[in-house]
Amino acid sequence: MILVFKHFFYKNYVGLSLWPFIFLKNDTLKEDEYLINHERIHLEQQKELLIVPFYVLYFTEWIIRSLYYFDSYKGYQNLSFEREAYSNEKNLDYISERSTFGFIKYL
Repeated sequence: MILVFKHFFYKNYVGLSLWPFIFLKNDTLKEDEYLINHERIHLEQQKELLIVPFYVLYFTEWIIRSLYYFDSYKGYQNLSFEREAYSNEKNLDYISERSTFGFIKYL
C-alpha cells in the first residue's frame, strides 16, 4: 500500500518503506516506477528478516558506516540494504529474480 505524506521527509528523501507500507513525499512519485521498485526491494528485505530484525540491522549498520565515513549520509549510501536497492531499482524483474538475503553480497 502506498501512502503520501508531504511533511514526513527530511531533506532530499522522497520515499520510505515501513512494512507493509511505502510512504512517498508527494503524489506524483507514485508514477516513478524505479522509486517504487526500490522501495519494494526494501519491503522484501524487511519481510525476509521478519521485519523487526531488519530495522535493528539497518540501524546498526548505519551507525557503524556513519562512524567509519564520519558522515551520516555517506553511511546511509553505503548500507548493504541501500546498495542492493539502488543497484537493482531499474530492473523491474529483480524482486522475482532476487535470491534470499540478496543484500549480503553488498556488505
